[in-house]
Amino acid sequence: MHAQNNFKKGAVELLLLHILREKGDCYGYQLSQLIKSISDGYLLFPEGSMYPALYKMIDKGFISDYKKKVGRRMVRVYYHIELSGKERLESLRREYYETNNSIEKILNYDFSNDEVEEEGNE
Repeated sequence: MHAQNNFKKGAVELLLLHILREKGDCYGYQLSQLIKSISDGYLLFPEGSMYPALYKMIDKGFISDYKKKVGRRMVRVYYHIELSGKERLESLRREYYETNNSIEKILNYDFSNDEVEEEGNE
C-alpha cells in the first residue's frame, strides 16, 4: 500500500493539470470527484493531499484561482491552468511515459535469456 500511495502522490500534479487543460476551470471538490469517478474509485485524493498540490501550483504560476458566487451565499474557488502550467504538464507527461515505459521493459524482461553479465562474474 505504501508504494501505491507514493505513485498516487507523484501523480497528483499531473492529473490536476491534465483535467484543468482538458475540461477547463474546475473547483476543488469537482476535481477530486472527477478523479474518483474516472478511475472507478481507485484514485482518491483527500483534501490533505490535493489542496496543498493546488496551492503549490498557484505559487509556481502553473495555475491561478478565482472565486465565483454560487447561489445566494456559497462561493467556490475555481482553478485555471496557465500557459506555464500547460508547459509543465507536457514535461510531466513526457517524464511519466518515459518512466512507465522503462518500468514496463523491466517487468516484461525475459531473464531466462539474459546475456548481460552480472557484476563480478567475468
